[in-house]
Amino acid sequence: MSIAATIRPFFAHNSATIADEQVRQETLAVSAGLKRQDAGLLDELIVRYQHRLMRYLLYLTSNREMAEDLFQEVWMRVLVRGAQFNGKARFDTWLFTIARNMVIDQKRKKTMSSLDELFEGNGDDDRPMSFELADDEPTPFDSLVNLEDRERIAGALLEMDTLYREVLVLRFHEDLSLEEISKVTRSPLSTVKSRLYRGMALLKPKLERTRLRHQFPAPSVRPSIESAPLREA
Repeated sequence: MSIAATIRPFFAHNSATIADEQVRQETLAVSAGLKRQDAGLLDELIVRYQHRLMRYLLYLTSNREMAEDLFQEVWMRVLVRGAQFNGKARFDTWLFTIARNMVIDQKRKKTMSSLDELFEGNGDDDRPMSFELADDEPTPFDSLVNLEDRERIAGALLEMDTLYREVLVLRFHEDLSLEEISKVTRSPLSTVKSRLYRGMALLKPKLERTRLRHQFPAPSVRPSIESAPLREA
């Protein structure tokens, strides 16, 4: 083994350590700024996280009007309760936790009597909905797939129960770790893993169906046997 190959892991570890320390320092700075109700900081946070927050709310509610209303309320809650953010978790983890709790509260007020009902995916607001969010910064997920695939995946996600949709979005769109998702959803790590694996298993056939619909759209006129092209089984 070459010397370069031997020492490369140490450089990688050092880079990860530096990145973690930068995130920690930034999180502590955000915590301090929120405690003193720094209006300039809040503006910066809104600019930085607005697309991610709106995307999460849209996926969680499947209702644009509700998501837009909650978007404003979440930032008001951040302003009012900023002193509660102690910097022990990343700001986006805390932000998504606030958003999730407000979605639950909103649905409780309307039609829900328990959290289980919210995540069954059978409510009127859980119907499939298409949406686009202009975001100059692609997510780790976006960098792996093209626009057409992203649209198909978004459509497939919106057809899933919120229970699994949420975990998939937090993991792959928002790049949260399983531990961070556990904090946001207030679920045991084992439950998060189970929902993630189950969600991925449910997503695969949905994507396959949308791919086939795209490749072989239903004909407007039913073809005759003579005119129908032959395909191998």
